[in-house]
Amino acid sequence: MREITSIADMRSWSRAERSRRHTIGFVPTMGYLHEGHLRLVDRARELAERVVVSIFVNPLQFGPSEDLARYPRDLPRDRQLAEARGVDCLFVPDAAAMYPPPPGELLARVIPGAVADTLEGAARPGHFSGVLTVVAKLFHIVEPDVAVFGRKDFQQAMLVKRLVQDLDFSLAIDIAPTVRELDGLALSSRNTYLSPDERRSALALSRALRTLEQTWRGGEADPARLQRAGLEAMRVPNVTPEYCALVDDNVQPVSRLTAHTVAVVAARVGKTRLLDNVVLGEGIGADPRVTP
Repeated sequence: MREITSIADMRSWSRAERSRRHTIGFVPTMGYLHEGHLRLVDRARELAERVVVSIFVNPLQFGPSEDLARYPRDLPRDRQLAEARGVDCLFVPDAAAMYPPPPGELLARVIPGAVADTLEGAARPGHFSGVLTVVAKLFHIVEPDVAVFGRKDFQQAMLVKRLVQDLDFSLAIDIAPTVRELDGLALSSRNTYLSPDERRSALALSRALRTLEQTWRGGEADPARLQRAGLEAMRVPNVTPEYCALVDDNVQPVSRLTAHTVAVVAARVGKTRLLDNVVLGEGIGADPRVTP
């Protein structure tokens, strides 16, 4: 596995691989890799001949009161996991390379439309501008044929798809299913923040999604009723529900539920903010290949 920190070297590596007629799959991450990230690597390997993983904790997507400083980092562990999974190139730029001083802030940024001001965008103003700006930069640097994102961050994944479509990037976006623990908790680097009691309480998110799925399968088609049921299911000790929404693929609220409606939830578990979602009709369950 090649490890690269320079933007120029990353571009050179990708262009050399392209000159050999190799396609490139890309998995952008903020590191502290877990099985969910590694499944994205597996998917990228299915879609391309060479796989690049980036590790960059992007300061632009963190608000002033958010957890940039304490976001978990362990590059030696990430390096071992990536190499064991068959990653061809690990791109690990630092903040000075991605956002060179002075003045330390970008003059030009990606500013998304109104859909980015809902749900996560409402809870974290400016978050998606930071996400899409760094994703755009990484796409230009790595020049992949396909990039793979997880569906757990549903709104983010949909916005990345629109970024590529609206700004005519020449790559495909693949959205991979959420990976879960045996008990149903969606894998997330932020799960490491949870105490044992909070870890048990965090199951309220996946239980709420099961409640929504079962209620819909039972014949309920009113989004408002499902929304209330989802919020109520998350009201357990240590959990503060933030939202439960029923949306379509464009992250727009639906007036009636169908098999393609996406139920998205967010809640604070202790001090940790967690997200999850399910597509009605697909169901939600444990992943038998992941251990607690």
